[in-house]
Amino acid sequence: MAGMEYTRLGRSGIRVSRICLGGMSFGKRIPGGHQWTIGPDETRAVIARALELGVNFIDTANCYAAGTSEEYIGAALRELGVPREGVVLASKVFFNEGWLSREAIQREVDGTLARLQTDYLDLYVIHRFDYGTPIEETMEALDGLVRAGKVRALGASAMYAYQFHNMQEAAARNGWTQFTSMQNHYNLLYREDEREMIPVCRQYDVALTPYSPLASGHLCRSTWDSDSERSVTDATMRQKYDADRSRDLPIVARVAQLADERGVPMARIALAWHWARGVAAPIVGCSRPERVDEAVAALGVGLTPAEVAFLEEPYVAHELVGPLARPGEKPLAGTNDPNKK
Repeated sequence: MAGMEYTRLGRSGIRVSRICLGGMSFGKRIPGGHQWTIGPDETRAVIARALELGVNFIDTANCYAAGTSEEYIGAALRELGVPREGVVLASKVFFNEGWLSREAIQREVDGTLARLQTDYLDLYVIHRFDYGTPIEETMEALDGLVRAGKVRALGASAMYAYQFHNMQEAAARNGWTQFTSMQNHYNLLYREDEREMIPVCRQYDVALTPYSPLASGHLCRSTWDSDSERSVTDATMRQKYDADRSRDLPIVARVAQLADERGVPMARIALAWHWARGVAAPIVGCSRPERVDEAVAALGVGLTPAEVAFLEEPYVAHELVGPLARPGEKPLAGTNDPNKK
């Protein structure tokens, strides 16, 4: 088993493990939500194993399983007796009444803190860009949370690069807290952010903490479909990836080939590619403790430049998947489900 590695979360100085444990796997199975989430006991077991292996970074959102993801995480940390300073907690705001208005942000952060049973968040992430709220209102409200001690650092998630740039500049002009992390959609099957978003993040010393690093399991097996509960029931996953199936299968085949040559599971190759690409901490969802073991073991797989090039060579341009469409435009794939990343 590889030892845990740590890095700095952008300009914040917060020390995080090179793997972030994703909270979308935790919570009640509610009507209209994901039907593959795990219960409180299973959540506690996964978190216990992650902490045992040195994972100190946990990400969730106010909308995951209608808030029960946050509840399960908060309860697990309390029951495990984890000191507050021993874990870096991140949550998100957007898929809620009022989106990113000042009132919504102030209301939602208090709900998140209560569910997580904590006085502060280490990282508060805006889940999407809000076309209906002035940027200045959002950034000032977020800065107010930092000044009040409710939040240590700020992050953003999938959006257009110009939107992220404009929000950073608004914060800089007004002396408000800037974003220190970007939770973007990024993996071997979806690399569109290499064109604009990632260069903008590098410009501002923003850490990359991508969601869906294993492409919802497509980079974990040589076949596209599986009989897992998630594969059978997750419509959002199909919206995100199925349209590019024929173009992406050659990449899956290369991951499988390299995994066979290296004598490791495919998931380790797919995760190792992120670190080779300068990612700070991919967000990995784990429904069982042994999945945590596999993710941590990937830290021991160092890819050569030739191997990275081999994996990337078949990639072709994709339609955007993640940012919300501008008003009046056709919705982009996998963007409007509040239970998705």
